[in-house]
Amino acid sequence: MRENILYALVATTGTWLLTALGAATVIFIKKSDKRIFDIMLGFAAGVMIAASFWSLLAPAVEIADKISKIPSYLSVTGGFLTGALFILILDKTIKAVKIGKNNSTAFNRVLLLITSITLHNIPEGLAVGVAFGALKGENYTTESIMGAVGIAVGIGLQNFPEGAAVSLPLRREGYGRLKSFLIGQASGIVEPIAGTIGATLVIFANRILPFALSFAAGAMITVTVHELIPECQNRKEKEPYFATAGIICGFAVMTLLDVMLA
Repeated sequence: MRENILYALVATTGTWLLTALGAATVIFIKKSDKRIFDIMLGFAAGVMIAASFWSLLAPAVEIADKISKIPSYLSVTGGFLTGALFILILDKTIKAVKIGKNNSTAFNRVLLLITSITLHNIPEGLAVGVAFGALKGENYTTESIMGAVGIAVGIGLQNFPEGAAVSLPLRREGYGRLKSFLIGQASGIVEPIAGTIGATLVIFANRILPFALSFAAGAMITVTVHELIPECQNRKEKEPYFATAGIICGFAVMTLLDVMLA
C-alpha cells in the first residue's frame, strides 16, 4: 500500500509540473496588446468549457454508471448544480466582505478563476490516486499499471493548457509575469495532495469521484460563462473575432488532447 501511495505521489507531482510548465508560457508574453489578451482570455474560456465536459462530466457519468446505486443523471446533475451554486455564493461572499484592493471587479474575477481551476484539479488528483491505489492483488497486472500511468499522462498533458488558462488571464489583469506564473502553477499543487489521499482512501475516494468531478465542472462552467466570456468580449465592436477565435482554439486544443488520450 505504501508503494501505491508513493507511485500516486510521483505521478501527481508530474501532473503538477506540467501545470507549472503551462503557466510558464506567461513569462514569454512581453507586450500588453489588448487584442492578444482578449485571445488569451478567450482561449482560457475554451479550455475550461472543453475540460468541463471531456475531463469532468463524461468521466463522472461513466464512473457513476459503474459504482453508484444512484442514477448517474441524478448524481452528476446534482454535483454540477452544487458546483455552480458554490461559485455564485463565493462571488457574493467576495463582494460582501470586500476582499482585495478596493473590492475590484478584476480581483473578484481572478479569484473565481483560480478557485474554479483549483477545484477542477482536486478530482483529477483523486482520479490518479485511485488508479494507483487500486493496484493490488488481482488488479496488479501490466494492463492495470499501464492504465494508471495512462490516466496520469493524460491528465498531465491536459494540465499544460490549464496552467496557461490561469496565468494568462492574470497577466491580462495587470499582474506581473512572475506573479502570474507563481499563482498559475499553484493551482495545480492540490493534485499531489489529492492523489495521495485518493491512493490512501481508494474505496471511499472512488465513491465520491462522480460528484467531485461534476461539482468541479459546474464551478468551471459558471466562472467561464459569468466572468471570462463577457470580459473577453468587451471589445467586440472593435475586434469582433479575436476573443471568439481564442474560445474556439482553446476548446479545440483541449478536445484534441482529451480525445486523443482517451
